[in-house]
Amino acid sequence: MILLPNQLFFAEVEAMLSEGREVQIRMKGHSMRPLLRSERDQVVLTPCTDPARLRPGDVVLFRCCGRHILHRIVRRDGDRLTLAGDGNYRITEQCTTRDVAGIAVRIIRASGRVVGCDSPGWQLRSRLWLAIPPWLRRQVLRVLWHSGWK
Repeated sequence: MILLPNQLFFAEVEAMLSEGREVQIRMKGHSMRPLLRSERDQVVLTPCTDPARLRPGDVVLFRCCGRHILHRIVRRDGDRLTLAGDGNYRITEQCTTRDVAGIAVRIIRASGRVVGCDSPGWQLRSRLWLAIPPWLRRQVLRVLWHSGWK
C-alpha cells in the first residue's frame, strides 16, 4: 500500500474526475457516521458535470479552506451550498457549486455490497437521519460510539 499526502491524493482524484472518470475512495474519518463508516466503506464519485442539479441530500466531495471534504448538502441558496457531515450535529461548511469536485453515486460496503445513492433504501435512510433533530442525533451518535460501533 502506498500512502500519499492528502494534497497529492486529492489532486489526482480531481484530475481523474476532470477527465470524466469515476473515482473510488475509501472513507477516512467519522464525520459521515452512521451512514458511512471510516476505513470500511468506499465511495464511488462521478464528476459534477451539471452544478444546477446539485440538491440537498447529495453527498459530494468539495474544496473548503484548502482541504477536500466529503459531506452532504443540507441547503442550497443559488450557487451557495451549506454542507455537513451526517455525524456533525452542529458544524456546517459553506462553498459554491464551483467548489464541488464530485458527487457520490455508489457506496461499497466492507461486505462488498453496493448501494446506489439513488436507491430508495439509501434515500430513505438519508432522509430519516436528517429528519432527526440535532440534539437527538447527538445522543444516537453517543450511544453508537460507546457501544463500539465504528
